Amino acid sequence: MQIYDDLVFFAAYSKMDRSKYGLSAAGEWHQLEKLFPNVNGLAVLDLGCGYGWHSKYCAKNGAASVIGIDGSRTMIAEAERRNPDPRITYKVCALEDYDYPAESYDLVLSNLVLHYLDDLKWVYLKVHSCLKPGGVLLFNIEHPTFTASPEQDWVYQDGKPDHWPVDRYFYPGERETHFLGCPVKKYHHTLTQILGGMLDCGFVLEAVEEAMPAEEMIPVMPDEMRRPMMLLVKGRKK
Repeated sequence: MQIYDDLVFFAAYSKMDRSKYGLSAAGEWHQLEKLFPNVNGLAVLDLGCGYGWHSKYCAKNGAASVIGIDGSRTMIAEAERRNPDPRITYKVCALEDYDYPAESYDLVLSNLVLHYLDDLKWVYLKVHSCLKPGGVLLFNIEHPTFTASPEQDWVYQDGKPDHWPVDRYFYPGERETHFLGCPVKKYHHTLTQILGGMLDCGFVLEAVEEAMPAEEMIPVMPDEMRRPMMLLVKGRKK
Protein backbone atom coordinates (compact mmCIF):
# COMPACT_ATOMS: atom_id res chain seq x y z
CA MET A 1 0.00 0.00 0.00
CA GLN A 2 3.04 2.30 0.06
CA ILE A 3 2.02 3.57 -3.38
CA TYR A 4 -0.39 5.90 -1.56
CA ASP A 5 2.58 7.65 0.03
CA ASP A 6 3.98 8.48 -3.40
CA LEU A 7 3.33 12.21 -3.81
CA VAL A 8 2.65 12.04 -7.55
CA PHE A 9 0.23 9.13 -7.17
CA PHE A 10 -1.51 10.67 -4.17
CA ALA A 11 -1.96 13.97 -5.97
CA ALA A 12 -3.82 12.13 -8.74
CA TYR A 13 -5.80 10.06 -6.24
CA SER A 14 -6.90 13.19 -4.37
CA LYS A 15 -8.57 14.48 -7.55
CA MET A 16 -10.94 11.52 -7.82
CA ASP A 17 -14.57 12.29 -6.99
CA ARG A 18 -14.66 9.76 -4.15
CA SER A 19 -11.62 11.48 -2.64
CA LYS A 20 -13.08 14.97 -2.95
CA TYR A 21 -16.71 14.30 -2.05
CA GLY A 22 -16.68 11.13 0.04
CA LEU A 23 -19.24 8.35 0.16
CA SER A 24 -21.86 10.15 -1.92
CA ALA A 25 -19.44 10.09 -4.87
CA ALA A 26 -18.53 6.40 -4.51
CA GLY A 27 -20.37 4.45 -7.19
CA GLU A 28 -20.95 1.44 -4.96
CA TRP A 29 -22.23 3.34 -1.91
CA HIS A 30 -25.91 3.05 -2.83
CA GLN A 31 -25.51 -0.73 -2.40
CA LEU A 32 -22.87 -0.92 0.32
CA GLU A 33 -24.70 1.32 2.78
CA LYS A 34 -27.66 -1.07 2.81
CA LEU A 35 -25.40 -3.92 3.92
CA PHE A 36 -24.21 -2.18 7.08
CA PRO A 37 -25.68 -3.50 10.31
CA ASN A 38 -27.09 -1.06 12.83
CA VAL A 39 -23.79 0.30 14.16
CA ASN A 40 -25.22 2.05 17.21
CA GLY A 41 -23.11 1.06 20.22
CA LEU A 42 -20.78 -1.19 18.21
CA ALA A 43 -17.00 -1.49 18.35
CA VAL A 44 -15.73 -1.14 14.78
CA LEU A 45 -12.43 -1.90 13.05
CA ASP A 46 -11.89 -0.25 9.66
CA LEU A 47 -9.14 -2.08 7.73
CA GLY A 48 -7.41 0.20 5.26
CA CYS A 49 -9.48 3.20 6.30
CA GLY A 50 -8.06 5.60 3.71
CA TYR A 51 -9.57 9.06 4.13
CA GLY A 52 -11.75 7.75 6.96
CA TRP A 53 -15.10 8.16 5.20
CA HIS A 54 -16.46 4.83 6.45
CA SER A 55 -15.03 5.32 9.93
CA LYS A 56 -16.81 8.66 10.18
CA TYR A 57 -20.02 7.12 8.85
CA CYS A 58 -19.95 4.58 11.69
CA ALA A 59 -19.17 7.20 14.33
CA LYS A 60 -21.89 9.50 13.01
CA ASN A 61 -24.38 6.65 13.28
CA GLY A 62 -23.61 5.89 16.89
CA ALA A 63 -20.68 3.46 16.96
CA ALA A 64 -19.17 3.33 20.44
CA SER A 65 -15.62 3.22 19.10
CA VAL A 66 -13.87 3.00 15.74
CA ILE A 67 -10.29 1.98 15.04
CA GLY A 68 -9.18 3.00 11.56
CA ILE A 69 -5.86 1.56 10.37
CA ASP A 70 -4.00 2.18 7.15
CA GLY A 71 -0.45 1.47 6.04
CA SER A 72 -0.15 4.90 4.42
CA ARG A 73 0.92 7.83 6.56
CA THR A 74 -0.49 10.18 3.94
CA MET A 75 -3.90 8.52 4.13
CA ILE A 76 -4.01 8.64 7.92
CA ALA A 77 -3.02 12.30 7.93
CA GLU A 78 -5.84 13.01 5.49
CA ALA A 79 -8.32 10.99 7.58
CA GLU A 80 -7.41 12.92 10.71
CA ARG A 81 -7.87 16.19 8.83
CA ARG A 82 -11.10 15.38 6.99
CA ASN A 83 -12.94 12.97 9.28
CA PRO A 84 -11.99 13.52 12.91
CA ASP A 85 -14.26 12.31 15.69
CA PRO A 86 -13.56 11.67 19.39
CA ARG A 87 -14.78 8.09 18.96
CA ILE A 88 -12.35 7.37 16.11
CA THR A 89 -8.70 6.39 16.61
CA TYR A 90 -6.62 6.41 13.45
CA LYS A 91 -3.37 4.43 13.31
CA VAL A 92 -0.62 4.05 10.74
CA CYS A 93 -0.46 0.28 10.56
CA ALA A 94 -0.42 -2.24 7.73
CA LEU A 95 -3.12 -4.90 7.86
CA GLU A 96 -0.41 -7.53 8.11
CA ASP A 97 1.08 -5.86 11.21
CA TYR A 98 -2.08 -5.30 13.25
CA ASP A 99 -2.45 -7.48 16.35
CA TYR A 100 -6.20 -8.30 15.92
CA PRO A 101 -7.10 -8.55 19.63
CA ALA A 102 -9.36 -11.53 20.32
CA GLU A 103 -13.14 -10.97 20.31
CA SER A 104 -12.85 -7.17 20.44
CA TYR A 105 -15.04 -5.94 17.59
CA ASP A 106 -18.67 -6.19 16.54
CA LEU A 107 -17.98 -5.05 12.98
CA VAL A 108 -14.88 -5.26 10.80
CA LEU A 109 -15.14 -3.41 7.51
CA SER A 110 -12.78 -2.96 4.60
CA ASN A 111 -13.26 -0.87 1.48
CA LEU A 112 -11.26 -1.61 -1.69
CA VAL A 113 -8.23 -2.97 0.16
CA LEU A 114 -8.20 -6.77 0.07
CA HIS A 115 -7.16 -6.95 -3.58
CA TYR A 116 -3.81 -5.56 -2.44
CA LEU A 117 -3.22 -8.67 -0.29
CA ASP A 118 -1.99 -12.05 -1.46
CA ASP A 119 -3.38 -14.31 1.28
CA LEU A 120 -7.09 -13.77 1.84
CA LYS A 121 -7.45 -16.75 4.17
CA TRP A 122 -4.89 -15.23 6.52
CA VAL A 123 -6.98 -12.05 6.66
CA TYR A 124 -10.21 -13.97 7.17
CA LEU A 125 -8.75 -15.96 10.06
CA LYS A 126 -7.37 -12.84 11.73
CA VAL A 127 -10.69 -11.02 11.35
CA HIS A 128 -12.62 -14.05 12.60
CA SER A 129 -10.45 -14.16 15.72
CA CYS A 130 -10.96 -10.48 16.56
CA LEU A 131 -14.73 -10.46 16.01
CA LYS A 132 -17.09 -11.08 18.88
CA PRO A 133 -19.47 -14.04 18.46
CA GLY A 134 -22.02 -13.05 15.84
CA GLY A 135 -19.83 -10.17 14.64
CA VAL A 136 -19.91 -9.00 11.03
CA LEU A 137 -17.25 -8.74 8.34
CA LEU A 138 -18.29 -6.35 5.56
CA PHE A 139 -15.98 -5.64 2.66
CA ASN A 140 -15.75 -4.33 -0.86
CA ILE A 141 -13.13 -5.84 -3.17
CA GLU A 142 -12.39 -5.32 -6.85
CA HIS A 143 -14.44 -7.81 -8.87
CA PRO A 144 -12.42 -10.83 -10.07
CA THR A 145 -13.48 -10.17 -13.66
CA PHE A 146 -11.80 -6.79 -13.23
CA THR A 147 -8.57 -8.05 -11.64
CA ALA A 148 -8.05 -11.14 -13.81
CA SER A 149 -6.42 -9.34 -16.73
CA PRO A 150 -3.43 -7.17 -15.77
CA GLU A 151 -4.44 -4.50 -18.29
CA GLN A 152 -7.77 -3.88 -16.53
CA ASP A 153 -9.05 -2.13 -19.61
CA TRP A 154 -11.39 -2.58 -22.56
CA VAL A 155 -10.51 -4.01 -25.93
CA TYR A 156 -11.26 -1.16 -28.30
CA GLN A 157 -12.61 -1.15 -31.84
CA ASP A 158 -12.46 2.09 -33.81
CA GLY A 159 -11.58 3.92 -30.63
CA LYS A 160 -14.62 2.72 -28.71
CA PRO A 161 -14.93 0.05 -25.97
CA ASP A 162 -15.89 -3.25 -27.62
CA HIS A 163 -15.58 -5.89 -24.89
CA TRP A 164 -13.96 -6.50 -21.53
CA PRO A 165 -11.41 -9.35 -21.56
CA VAL A 166 -11.41 -11.88 -18.72
CA ASP A 167 -7.99 -13.43 -19.24
CA ARG A 168 -6.09 -15.73 -16.85
CA TYR A 169 -9.07 -15.88 -14.49
CA PHE A 170 -8.09 -19.26 -13.05
CA TYR A 171 -4.51 -18.15 -12.40
CA PRO A 172 -4.71 -16.20 -9.14
CA GLY A 173 -1.82 -14.17 -7.89
CA GLU A 174 0.09 -10.97 -8.49
CA ARG A 175 -0.89 -8.54 -11.19
CA GLU A 176 0.95 -5.35 -12.07
CA THR A 177 -1.43 -2.85 -13.54
CA HIS A 178 -1.52 0.90 -14.07
CA PHE A 179 -3.74 3.12 -11.98
CA LEU A 180 -3.70 6.91 -12.14
CA GLY A 181 -0.67 6.76 -14.39
CA CYS A 182 1.48 4.71 -11.99
CA PRO A 183 2.40 1.01 -11.83
CA VAL A 184 0.46 -0.65 -9.01
CA LYS A 185 0.74 -4.19 -7.67
CA LYS A 186 -2.51 -5.99 -6.91
CA TYR A 187 -3.59 -9.61 -6.45
CA HIS A 188 -6.25 -11.45 -8.40
CA HIS A 189 -8.50 -13.80 -6.40
CA THR A 190 -11.19 -16.02 -7.88
CA LEU A 191 -14.73 -16.16 -6.52
CA THR A 192 -13.89 -19.52 -4.97
CA GLN A 193 -11.07 -17.93 -3.02
CA ILE A 194 -13.09 -14.88 -1.99
CA LEU A 195 -16.32 -16.61 -0.96
CA GLY A 196 -15.17 -20.17 -0.30
CA GLY A 197 -12.31 -18.83 1.78
CA MET A 198 -14.75 -17.08 4.08
CA LEU A 199 -16.78 -20.25 4.54
CA ASP A 200 -13.63 -22.23 5.27
CA CYS A 201 -12.65 -19.73 7.96
CA GLY A 202 -15.89 -19.90 9.92
CA PHE A 203 -18.13 -17.25 8.40
CA VAL A 204 -21.72 -17.53 7.26
CA LEU A 205 -22.36 -15.54 4.10
CA GLU A 206 -25.25 -13.10 4.45
CA ALA A 207 -24.92 -11.06 1.26
CA VAL A 208 -22.99 -11.07 -2.00
CA GLU A 209 -23.61 -8.25 -4.46
CA GLU A 210 -21.92 -7.09 -7.63
CA ALA A 211 -21.66 -3.32 -7.60
CA MET A 212 -23.57 -1.78 -10.48
CA PRO A 213 -24.42 1.82 -11.39
CA ALA A 214 -27.24 3.49 -9.51
CA GLU A 215 -30.58 3.44 -11.35
CA GLU A 216 -30.39 7.12 -12.21
CA MET A 217 -27.06 6.54 -13.97
CA ILE A 218 -28.14 3.63 -16.17
CA PRO A 219 -30.08 5.65 -18.81
CA VAL A 220 -27.01 7.78 -19.56
CA MET A 221 -24.48 4.94 -19.67
CA PRO A 222 -23.68 2.94 -22.82
CA ASP A 223 -24.55 -0.75 -22.50
CA GLU A 224 -20.91 -1.81 -22.72
CA MET A 225 -20.01 0.31 -19.69
CA ARG A 226 -22.45 -1.47 -17.39
CA ARG A 227 -20.20 -4.02 -15.79
CA PRO A 228 -19.33 -4.76 -12.17
CA MET A 229 -16.01 -3.38 -10.98
CA MET A 230 -16.51 -4.40 -7.35
CA LEU A 231 -17.83 -7.26 -5.27
CA LEU A 232 -19.61 -6.48 -1.99
CA VAL A 233 -19.59 -9.23 0.63
CA LYS A 234 -21.11 -9.53 4.10
CA GLY A 235 -20.40 -12.43 6.42
CA ARG A 236 -21.12 -13.20 10.04
CA LYS A 237 -18.97 -15.09 12.52
CA LYS A 238 -20.59 -18.34 13.58
